[in-house]
Amino acid sequence: MARTRVGVIRGGPSNEYEVSLKTGAAVLKNLPEKYEPVDIFIDKKGEWYARGVVTRPERILSHLDVAFIALHGKYGEDGQIQKLLATHRVPYVGSESLPSALGLNKHLAKEAFKKHGLRVPYHTLLRGGELNERQIVDAYRRIPQPSVVKPVDGGSSVGVYLARDFFEFKRALKNAALHSSLVLVEEFIPGTEATCGVVERFRGAAQYALPPIEIVPPRGKTFFDYEAKYGGASQELCPASFAAETKREIERMALAAHTALGLRHYSRADFIVSPRGVYILETNSLPGLTEQSLLPKACAAVGLSFPQFLDHVLTLAIRK
Repeated sequence: MARTRVGVIRGGPSNEYEVSLKTGAAVLKNLPEKYEPVDIFIDKKGEWYARGVVTRPERILSHLDVAFIALHGKYGEDGQIQKLLATHRVPYVGSESLPSALGLNKHLAKEAFKKHGLRVPYHTLLRGGELNERQIVDAYRRIPQPSVVKPVDGGSSVGVYLARDFFEFKRALKNAALHSSLVLVEEFIPGTEATCGVVERFRGAAQYALPPIEIVPPRGKTFFDYEAKYGGASQELCPASFAAETKREIERMALAAHTALGLRHYSRADFIVSPRGVYILETNSLPGLTEQSLLPKACAAVGLSFPQFLDHVLTLAIRK
């Protein structure tokens, strides 16, 4: 019996290029035997390679049964690759084009969360690279301080800064604008970071919330930044130490966010658990699946191995 040909698409022009390579490598390594892996690499200039040979997208896509998108950030989570795959009628794992784009834009996603009754930090959207001194001062006064400054469409905490005073705020705007023309500024909510994955059609549920993971950044880190995520020094507690009621609230909000954005197959939402309540920060339509990533750890906590997870979502994509 012929094996199902799976194109694992990784790399790309995003600033999350390195994370994407690791996600793709982990997927290729853990695909069950029933699948025939096809390693599809996109370099930073957008050139496509299949099994190490330069190719055109339409040429390699025509030979696939299904695609696994291991891209992160721009081109992977902004709906572009999804449009291309749909044009060539290739089934793919993950959310469709418009929900992907909505999820990547942190401002639009927060507005969708608010409409569904989810608690989000106070926030505003700025054109970081075009602000004069007076506009920066006005923005600083408008947002409760300290504040978190981040590109509106980034991931893996790339370009995210905690500003404790005006000078840090001004510098953070400038640095975040290097990654995106639009910058999201939100109030800093003191508390404990948590994350919660969602898997569709699992254990009899249309949408199944995986157990929340509590994140304890290394000493000296205020939040879970890129270094904390991939440096291996953070503690990731699963099961989390939160009260049962708090865990249920995190799970409820993760499911609601998945629905609010219209996501598909799987996702992972990030939260802050504070004395004021649970706040949702963002939802990732294509969360990292590296050896250090959180979603595989949450799956393992409920007895779902990484190869089993891959088989499950690939089956969802093929059956559509």
